This record gives sequence, structure tokens and C-alpha cells, in this order.
Amino acid sequence: MSTMKAQVKWDKELTFSGQTDTGYKTVMDGNGQAISPMESVLVAVGACSSIDVVDILKKGRFDIHHCDCELTAERAESAPKVFTKIHAHYKVEGSGLTEKAVNRAVNLSAEKYCSVILMLKDAVKISTSYEIITG
Repeated sequence: MSTMKAQVKWDKELTFSGQTDTGYKTVMDGNGQAISPMESVLVAVGACSSIDVVDILKKGRFDIHHCDCELTAERAESAPKVFTKIHAHYKVEGSGLTEKAVNRAVNLSAEKYCSVILMLKDAVKISTSYEIITG
């Protein structure tokens, strides 16, 4: 088992700075002055799964030019306003991409590899879609 550590420090008002044990820093805020903690979770879903999609396609020897992940989330009406649904739509551009390859990459990420999605899947309805951009 590996261990991950981070520290969050209060800066002012509702602004906090976080630093990971790898030395990376981020700022979060509860008043819209920086990314909110919930926004960061949503972005983490897209980043984690996009890493998988690109990596899987590259291992399949596809030449990937772009991969964008557009995320839409629904939240509960009352506190705690947890996510109830997240939809991730991938726009993938590359040479020779096939429906089969992109579908496989997206499904493998969502069902097997993306630790953020897998951590959330029992509490949040997560769906995916994709499109192949040719050009």
C-alpha cells in the first residue's frame, strides 16, 4: 500500500492553499476567488480519465493530437450538495482513430483504471460519451 500526503493551510477568509508531498501547490476558495473543492473534484475526474484515454490509445499506437473532456455534473439541492450525476464527454482527435479503439479506451478508463471515477462510482451516477474529431 502506498501513502499520499498533503497539507491544507488557511490563507484568509475562505481561501486555502494546499500542497502535496510531491511539492505541487494549489489554491481553493469557498467564495469564488479560486477553484472550489467541488470543482476540483470534477476537474480531477476529467484529468484522471483523460490520462487513461490518451495512454491507452497511445499504447494502441494511435497518433493522438488532442483529447478534451467536457464534464457536466448535477448536485443535490440541499446540503451537503454532493454530486449526484457526472457525465464526461471526450473529444479525441488523432490519426487512424476507430470507434472501437476510442470506445474501448473510454470504457477501460471508467470501469477499470481511473481511480477518481472508481472512488466515486458507488455514490455518483457516472456516464461517458465520446466523439472522434477528424481533420
